[in-house]
Amino acid sequence: MNPYVLMILLSSLGLGTTLTFISSHWLLAWMGLEINTLAITPLMAQHHHPRAVEATTKYFLTQATAAAMILFASTTNAWFTGEWDIMNLTDPIANTLFISALALKMGLAPMHFWLPEVLQGLDLTTGLILSTWHKLAPMDLILQTSQNLDPTILTIVGVSSALVGGWGGLNQTQLRKIMAFSSIAHMGWMIITLQYAPHLTVLALSMYIMMTSAAFLTLKHSNATKIGTLATTWSKAPILTSTTALVLLSLGGLPPLTGFMPKWLILQELAKQDLPLTATIMALTALISLYFYLRLCYAMTLTISPNTAGSTAPWRTQTTQAPLPLTLTTTAALGLLPMTPAILMMAV
Repeated sequence: MNPYVLMILLSSLGLGTTLTFISSHWLLAWMGLEINTLAITPLMAQHHHPRAVEATTKYFLTQATAAAMILFASTTNAWFTGEWDIMNLTDPIANTLFISALALKMGLAPMHFWLPEVLQGLDLTTGLILSTWHKLAPMDLILQTSQNLDPTILTIVGVSSALVGGWGGLNQTQLRKIMAFSSIAHMGWMIITLQYAPHLTVLALSMYIMMTSAAFLTLKHSNATKIGTLATTWSKAPILTSTTALVLLSLGGLPPLTGFMPKWLILQELAKQDLPLTATIMALTALISLYFYLRLCYAMTLTISPNTAGSTAPWRTQTTQAPLPLTLTTTAALGLLPMTPAILMMAV
């Protein structure tokens, strides 16, 4: 892709997200979401592969439907309340429509079906943008309206997403689909605590972005898209393979890694709110997710891939990826748990 075109598209992504962040009017926030969608669509289809075009088409139709639902919800709310302010989402019909639209836009269960298929058709760099930056604007909207949303619906969506994200990733062999189900599960953890402690949602989103960035950058460095390919990474970069296993375990929420921090704090908050059953279910879903992360660790560290002599050895190819982003995100994904008190004070 032409670097000038790439610069325009990335700038438009930043503009759309910033516009949604600073908006207090529904139409401006909707415009920011639409700019985001239109900016990422050419990035998704840039390789002109049929699978990428299919994924882009699915993504565009899904996002257009979600944007139409958001516009209809905001119009309905303005019709009954007379205000276009984002904080004033009080009409119950508009409320339900808004939750459904954001669930569709972010890939929350039960409207998650598009996310694994779309992510599977993208290259790893665009998949990283879709899994991290794409979540910021919708999450900002749901944070602004969190006090007006129905806690029962939020709990159902959160628990369903955590369950679907865990169960869906168990039988996958494609790494991008596994990362998609990982995204669904982590979004469930963020939504479940939204009503009680929004600052924990922001903390969980920040930790998720760091850990997912480290995972995607590592997969891009190794040029790995399937579990079988992971077995070849040890020959090229044994230290990176070791840290990758730890990053995956951190995504699963295993102590003493960074990923344990948001899960620990969210379970603690659910217990404080007298929701022991919900906290128990969420903890069990974390164990399900941890299983398929352990599968990836096993493939990387304890297996040797059977390769034919005539095939190109993938670990011999050189990468042009800058090492600094991978180093920073990996360090953050592994070592922030001791700083939990300081981070929590900053979040509050």
